Amino acid sequence: MKKTTKIILMAVIALVIVLIFFYPRMELYFSANDGEDIGVGTPQAQQASALPVNVVEVQPETLDNNLSVTGTLIPNEMVNLRPEVAGLVLEIPFKEGEFVKKGTPLLYLNDDELKAQYQRLEYTKKLYESQENRQKELLAREAISQEEYDIVLNQFNTNLADLSLVEAQLNKMVVRAPFDGVLGLRQVSQGSVIGNTDVIASIVNVDPIKIEFSIPERYANEIKPGARVYFSTNVSIEEGVGKVYAIEPNIDASTRTLRIRAESPNKDRKFLPGMFVRVRIVLSTQEDALLVPAESLVPELEGYKVFVVNDGKVESRRVAIGQRTDRRVQIIDGLRPGEQVLTTGILQARDGMPLAINQVN
Repeated sequence: MKKTTKIILMAVIALVIVLIFFYPRMELYFSANDGEDIGVGTPQAQQASALPVNVVEVQPETLDNNLSVTGTLIPNEMVNLRPEVAGLVLEIPFKEGEFVKKGTPLLYLNDDELKAQYQRLEYTKKLYESQENRQKELLAREAISQEEYDIVLNQFNTNLADLSLVEAQLNKMVVRAPFDGVLGLRQVSQGSVIGNTDVIASIVNVDPIKIEFSIPERYANEIKPGARVYFSTNVSIEEGVGKVYAIEPNIDASTRTLRIRAESPNKDRKFLPGMFVRVRIVLSTQEDALLVPAESLVPELEGYKVFVVNDGKVESRRVAIGQRTDRRVQIIDGLRPGEQVLTTGILQARDGMPLAINQVN
């Protein structure tokens, strides 16, 4: 009795499982076709089994062969200001961070002694000048010898040389801007005694800004002075444009790279020295390149293939690739302009499978 009950119970459970598995499918089948009989080969069945995909239509377009490297921004000119001579700081007329023109006085040292020496030499200059004029007249009348005149002339010329020397020393008591630029933070104070090793402040010229970067040695012959470069920083995604102006004449043996410098206008000073930059160099340009999205490319043991639309069905096509960009790949063989390439449904696609195209890009 127990054995018969167990058999009946197992049969009931099996029947319930069969009904659960087949009933939803039968209901969906009849509700979708309003009770009509649909065969496997009918158009309705083929439409129901079509693979929904998105495609892209391949058209010729311009492709730049880019070389991407990293670099650093450096100033056009930069120097740490120091006095040529030691002295007491009398005045510091500049403001930190301000823009100054070339020749602007930035610091004055005490020059009282030099001014006194200069004034004394000015007095003696007048004396020697008048003596030289009188001796010249006497020499013209042959009242004195040439030697006597030469002695007075030498005294006068020596006085002029001493004046030039003191004047040069006076000029060193004023520190001036060597070029147009922006001043950095001040390192000295008024009243301090400084020497020629003490930094007053830095001055930086950033217009134009310079871009320094290195390229692998295999590209050494592809970049010449005057070539354009494009660069961007972490501050902004906007690309700046520069022009190569100098190339190192030798390859760095330790890194096998060639160092290059370019410059770019920077009037608003948005690019600052020391910034990290991503540099893009256009090595060549192709006008009729065929590009497909990277996700359309299927790698194989012998190369690559893509799936194309052929009379509403899937067709696999072996292709040869060229350059790669961030999101697309150049196809150099295997595709023709105007063909449609699958961008979705790649894993499910098989040759001859009918397609339901949702979107054409």
